Amino acid sequence: MEDRDGATHRVIEGLKELYKTRLLPVEKLYSYHHFFSNQMTDAEFDAKPQVLMIGQYSTGKTSFIKYLIGRDFPGQRIGPEPTTDRFVCVMNGSDERVVPGNALSVSPDLPYHGLQQFGVSFLNKLEGAQLPSPVLRNISIVDTPGILSGEKQRVARGYNFVQVCGWFAERADLILLLFDAHKLDISDEFRTVIESLKGQDDKIRCVLNKADQVDRQKLMRVYGALMWAMGKVTKTPEVLRVYAGSFWDQPLQHTDNAKLFELEEKELMADLKNLPRNSAVRKINELVKRARKCKVHAYIMAYLRSQMPSMTGKQKKQEQLIKDLPNVFRAVMKKYSLAAGDFPELEKFREKLGELNFSKFPKLNDKMIAKIDEMLNSDIPHLMDSLPTELKINDDGLAVLSGKMNALTTEMPSVPTPKTHTEEESRTPPKPPGGEQQENNPFAEEEEEEEDNNPFGRETEEDAVPWELQDEKDLRWDSLFLESGAESVDSKLDAGKARKALMATGVPTKSLRAIWDLSDIDKDGKLDAEEFTIAMHLCEMVQEGGAIPEQLEEAKVPISKRK
Repeated sequence: MEDRDGATHRVIEGLKELYKTRLLPVEKLYSYHHFFSNQMTDAEFDAKPQVLMIGQYSTGKTSFIKYLIGRDFPGQRIGPEPTTDRFVCVMNGSDERVVPGNALSVSPDLPYHGLQQFGVSFLNKLEGAQLPSPVLRNISIVDTPGILSGEKQRVARGYNFVQVCGWFAERADLILLLFDAHKLDISDEFRTVIESLKGQDDKIRCVLNKADQVDRQKLMRVYGALMWAMGKVTKTPEVLRVYAGSFWDQPLQHTDNAKLFELEEKELMADLKNLPRNSAVRKINELVKRARKCKVHAYIMAYLRSQMPSMTGKQKKQEQLIKDLPNVFRAVMKKYSLAAGDFPELEKFREKLGELNFSKFPKLNDKMIAKIDEMLNSDIPHLMDSLPTELKINDDGLAVLSGKMNALTTEMPSVPTPKTHTEEESRTPPKPPGGEQQENNPFAEEEEEEEDNNPFGRETEEDAVPWELQDEKDLRWDSLFLESGAESVDSKLDAGKARKALMATGVPTKSLRAIWDLSDIDKDGKLDAEEFTIAMHLCEMVQEGGAIPEQLEEAKVPISKRK
């Protein structure tokens, strides 16, 4: 695992070196940063994968983030009216705090330096929310202001909302467009934002939120209407992936689609979970896209320079070239055999050109272009070859998630109102079988010997009911098991380390004693990864107000441990 981590780190360092030695000199020479994004920093290469949330007001963006990380975050604002009036970068930190936008943009360890170009008006509407979270060890999430309709709001912002969204979109690993099942209309500004995401199509996913508030028949109509509306905006034959569900911690209103929502949720969480694993590959992909754009940009600038007269009539010729820019693009594309998809957007490029003097553009530097070609044809493929086939992530596998996400691999609620328990029932542990505490329980007050004398042996895997906590173990608790001191997922946690991990949940000791009795199935005073999963599952049950069962259901007992 360490070798795979080391390989990924070397790839990132290799990308930094290639950018600084091969690409950055060309960007500076041909004023690339005037036309496109600013110079890339080390922090952008080192940054965790980012998830960008975009949607109209009251589509549940902030609630989705709370649902994802399993808790409130500093500065969150949730309500039916437009509440989030700023961009909020939710990230991991040792303590809870809100970081003002101006401080966020100058931090050398964060990838937000380029946001300074949007000015103080925007930075006053930017903030960072730091909090300790296993989920945020792997990804950062950017919450955006809810989009309203009308020109008034756009002017009142004081900054270019579409351009800011575009800046974040370029650097995001996943872009989630949230829609409310009751409000599928796409406002003019939302349409402009979606159109500005052109070129980022592989990152975009749609989330049809609050889908439990309509019945099955209406959901079919809503889904079809959303696909039709998005098709008109994106103007592409490809269909965007749409995840339908109810992404908050409340019970479903219509349960006839519960199984569908469960499957949709699993796929969305798998999409998020894969981001850290694919981070290095995406960084390579983004650098390649940038290099291709930069190469085309250099050709265009050099061509414009070559068309300028040496003596008089420079201003008139420059105006003529700007007016005839489509033919300039075609001439450059034909001369250097370039792909049309690598050329910039015509009108934006024309607007930027008007601010410069073509006579001062540099001539084509063939050696620099050759270095970019070498990077694309040799250096980048070499880095790709050095990538591990499976990338390690220093995470808890999108670990401590709450609400329905905690139950991704357990049972989906089949009724709108979950079973509730009184505080007395939740915190009073039931007596284990036999009425006494089990041997080797670090929370025990008494002792009991184990009996295992079933003459028919253990259940075979062919006969067994699947262990319903298997995915929960793989996705969430294996990484916490290792973090708690286990040498591998095949080893065991001794009583001291296991006790520390369980005490950290905040569950009362009396309840932990009963949880240990149920979890330590082989009664050896230690917990393996499967037993640890059971223990954490039961701890969460208590935290959510549930009562500890007198014995485990068969489906919650690992197949290898069933008697």
